[in-house]
Amino acid sequence: MIAIDIPVLPVPKVAVVTGGSSGIGRATAARLAQIGATVIVGYNSRLDSANDVVRGLAGSGHVALRISLDDPASIAEAAITVKERFGRVDALINCGGATTPVPAGDLDGLTDEIFDRTVTLNLRGPFAVIRAFRPLLEQGENAAIVNLSSIAARTGMGSSLAYLAAKGGLDSLTIALAKVLAPKVRVFAVSPAGVDTDFVPNRTREQLERTAEKLPLQRVTTPDDVARAVIACIVNLTSSTGLIVPVDEGRHL
Repeated sequence: MIAIDIPVLPVPKVAVVTGGSSGIGRATAARLAQIGATVIVGYNSRLDSANDVVRGLAGSGHVALRISLDDPASIAEAAITVKERFGRVDALINCGGATTPVPAGDLDGLTDEIFDRTVTLNLRGPFAVIRAFRPLLEQGENAAIVNLSSIAARTGMGSSLAYLAAKGGLDSLTIALAKVLAPKVRVFAVSPAGVDTDFVPNRTREQLERTAEKLPLQRVTTPDDVARAVIACIVNLTSSTGLIVPVDEGRHL
């Protein structure tokens, strides 16, 4: 038998997860804690939920911290707090965001207010977080950013035209930042389709199941499916950057 020397993969010691109080963010925080990371669970308004996530994480030292994507001051204050407590960030996962469903054909229904807020929360906000945490990421070990995008950016079908446009912008930003932040920081986007969360208002499990029946893998994506893809980007894809990774049961095909 030939012995194979398999190197130990580096794992993040300090990880920041925006939108960490529910859904994909919560699942990602759990996965990060399981591999030994200290997790900063970013939240907007649901402090109680964020604290519940912190209490349920494996290990110790985790903390809930307000990181509101439409509040630049909260982002700046969060970066200062993380610097003072930890002095570095090894992984930044941008899970925060929101959407207001508007049918694609209802151009009048997609008001300027809805459009601007959608872009702020799903594109400008993640960029502002990356900008604020860049110095700490550059102090990290094998540092990586993972942006939560959407397959809507690729298919042109989503909860609203503003949402898919914002996610398309996030994909472009991911590729550009992969060049700008190299070689110190790798940058990825994970791109799910319909995930079994309450992210899209009024979307039911039955709707997700009907859609899943038409997909190649014929299953509904769970938050943990997406979280495992996030971990793969951070821990396993050490020779990659600028990738947009679909987690969509083959919907993009």
